[in-house]
Amino acid sequence: MVTYIGRDRSVRGDVLAARPKSGTLSTGLPGLDRVFTGILPGDNIVWQVDVVDDYRPFVDPFVRDAIARGKRLVYFRFARHPELVPRGIGAEIHTLPPEVGFETFTARIHKVIEEAGRGAFYVFDCLSDLAADWYSDLMLGNFFMVTCPYLYDLDTVTYFALLRDGHSFDAVSSIRGTTQLLIDVFRHKDRLYVHPLKVDRRSSPTMYLPHVLDGKAFRPLTESAVLSEVLEDLSKRRVDAVSRTLDIWDRKLLQAREAIDEVRLGVRPGEEAPEIFGRLLRMMVTRDERLVALASRWFDLDDLLSLRKRMIGTGLIGGKSVGMLLARAILCKTDPRWRDRLETHDSFYIGSDVFYTFLVRNGCWRARRGQRNADTFMDGADVARERILVGTFPGFLQEQFVAMLEYFGQSPIIVRSSSLLEDSFGNAFTGKYESVFCPNQGSPQERLETFLSAVRTVYASTMSPEALLYRAHRGLIDRDEQMAILVQRVSGAVHGHLFYPQVAGVGLSYNPYVWSEQIDPEAGVLRLVFGLGTRAVNRSDDDYTRLVALNAPQRRPDAERSGSPAFSQRRVDLLDLRGNRFTSERIDDVARVSPDLPIDLYAVRRSALLRGPGPSPRPSDEGWVLTFGKLLSETPFVPYLREMLGILRDAYEYPVDTEFTANFLPDGRCLVNLVQCRPLQVKEGGNIVAPPKRIPRSDLLLESRGPVIGQSSLSRLDRVIFVDPAAYSALPQRDRPSVGRLIGRIVHHPAEGGRNTLLLGPGRWGTSTSSLGVPASFAEIDKVSAICEIIGVGMPVVPDVSLGTHFFNDLVEANMLYLAVHPTRRGDSLNLKFLAGARNRLAELLPEDAEWAGVVRVIDFPDAGDGRVPYLNADSFRQRVVCYLATAGKET
Repeated sequence: MVTYIGRDRSVRGDVLAARPKSGTLSTGLPGLDRVFTGILPGDNIVWQVDVVDDYRPFVDPFVRDAIARGKRLVYFRFARHPELVPRGIGAEIHTLPPEVGFETFTARIHKVIEEAGRGAFYVFDCLSDLAADWYSDLMLGNFFMVTCPYLYDLDTVTYFALLRDGHSFDAVSSIRGTTQLLIDVFRHKDRLYVHPLKVDRRSSPTMYLPHVLDGKAFRPLTESAVLSEVLEDLSKRRVDAVSRTLDIWDRKLLQAREAIDEVRLGVRPGEEAPEIFGRLLRMMVTRDERLVALASRWFDLDDLLSLRKRMIGTGLIGGKSVGMLLARAILCKTDPRWRDRLETHDSFYIGSDVFYTFLVRNGCWRARRGQRNADTFMDGADVARERILVGTFPGFLQEQFVAMLEYFGQSPIIVRSSSLLEDSFGNAFTGKYESVFCPNQGSPQERLETFLSAVRTVYASTMSPEALLYRAHRGLIDRDEQMAILVQRVSGAVHGHLFYPQVAGVGLSYNPYVWSEQIDPEAGVLRLVFGLGTRAVNRSDDDYTRLVALNAPQRRPDAERSGSPAFSQRRVDLLDLRGNRFTSERIDDVARVSPDLPIDLYAVRRSALLRGPGPSPRPSDEGWVLTFGKLLSETPFVPYLREMLGILRDAYEYPVDTEFTANFLPDGRCLVNLVQCRPLQVKEGGNIVAPPKRIPRSDLLLESRGPVIGQSSLSRLDRVIFVDPAAYSALPQRDRPSVGRLIGRIVHHPAEGGRNTLLLGPGRWGTSTSSLGVPASFAEIDKVSAICEIIGVGMPVVPDVSLGTHFFNDLVEANMLYLAVHPTRRGDSLNLKFLAGARNRLAELLPEDAEWAGVVRVIDFPDAGDGRVPYLNADSFRQRVVCYLATAGKET
């Protein structure tokens, strides 16, 4: 039997001899039961102590009494302090590591509680150790708020402990507001006292007075002289009240600052600095080991301490923020000249803990819990998303939001997703989460409401079908995926009532689309637009972008067509400050209200482009064509971007994918704003065996001279899904989206998985405009092996190669080949006769969709080719694709 002895009195295990009658609930200390006027089903009891040893006198009798009564007693062991419940006495002990993260840790706790069922008894280790592992009092409060009601609903009795004065006021307040009993435990002159601060659904004349353990009874202190003496002594021994408002996160940072100063002064040994740095790095920046290794090389302690000044809340800053900060540090520390080439950034970061706090306090945690189950991850997402969009933020966070908006004034900002897994090695999450532009105009209250709405929108996107399906397909359902937020000043300048950067785009350090023998793929490639970069990262259905190979910037793909006005960028994404909105305008209208814009760097007059070299008239009604000619040939822009991508690639030891803007100041300087950097998940083309030299015309299904993007390969096809261009073009516009939904049903047919499939259709895949292609989302076509866009038949579009877009990154992560075929172009061909005449399995697979058999054809092999099967020979380096029929095993 364990005995706990003080100088005058003792709390011994033999107090269990006077237990209440069988069938009632008890703390195991009858005298304490009387203080509370009984223990009720559902009681969560929080013991607020100075040291863990003051928790033990209450745990031991509770545990032994519960086991003696035949109760199921569960002990959650996760702290560094010695165990509270010994093994071998009949308790069920679950050891859980807090470092797995809040969401995973909480899910495991809840699973045990669910399996234990109603009426179980629980003991938790001291909760303060969770805050130490998570570096966050905010998350400690969140854990209690989602766990306590769960236990309450199951009529349990549960013990928790919390170190007094060790946590922020907000964290303790959330625990106080959720628990049924909050008990202060302290010692005075070596005697043990309990002071009930909250007892739910019970009351007595002396309940909320301090009680001293006197033998087996807890006697209330009713004399004012005794009370004042005891409590005054307690107040003197407690830390200053102000420090109790500091989160453990802030205290760790203060300790780090003090340690750094002491190291610099020689008071502390220098070898302690790397250990402090490593703790802060995992606390604020990332816990991904590959990024930790990279950040350890390029960040220093001052970088991390400066980061806190621009943080709202606590937690990690997320993958997008890490990539941006890391890339800037790499450039400036590799070559100091980049300090003068980069636009200064003054971003703010909303910590990942704020996301979980928002979900917990707006009743969305149950839906979040269900998303960790592969069978139920979509259940409740719609309801949770609606709750998020109308959710509220705690007052202390709103105060920080207001301070941030006061800093930015009326400068436009963008609220960007920056989740823990986003932009990491292997998982880009491109386009799965929202980013919201805020023109940031109007009164302070209007600007705050717009900002809060933007944050809610980003948070709600974590519950979108696209994000959840991506996590499921990538095996990330059971991983902690908190959403931090990056708030950036929008790069650019005011032009009349418009705001935009002069140029923006995506830069890849490796060019997977080598459209000419003169292009060096290692030099990198840009996807360039005028104005905001949204048209560079999204496939703009109504427009085109400019591809720039950085070692041959003037060499265009398909130069004859892509250099014409019809296939140049015509619309500019920008912010309308007068309308307080994001919008798109024609380049001519933008130029008209931008007299200070150096437009000659980016555009030429239409007549000059059509007529050729020589002076051209500049009548006021003559339009502009965006060619980026002088930008690419007469400024340092191309050398800057090529050097930037090379430095980042070498530092990452991996290809990189960046987003940037650039502006030319009145003094002629070019400033680059690097807004994003992540590992590029591209696979190099490599070499493959050449196709047969002579292929009979009847055996050739298609031949293309590019574009081809993806890993070079020679593969046997099992299926071709063919959307007939003529039949599709004849459909009314209202019926065309139904074709995209049908493609999704075919691709995801439960009995037809595992096939190597080529998807053929007119115009652009991934479009949202049915006049330009089949409007199928990536989630609907994600199981196919290759997609082919048929150009010039039925749809008046040319390929806008989607390098760097969200669509492109989805293709790369799925290891999917992209190609286009121009049947009317010399060197290209498409065997429409074979595709139209082969056996169509659509009605067999989906009888209810048989009416679409004239538009969509499902051709399976070998039954469609007289025993022969199609082989797809794709050479991305030589930009050539041949698909032909051959006897199995005789593809060369």
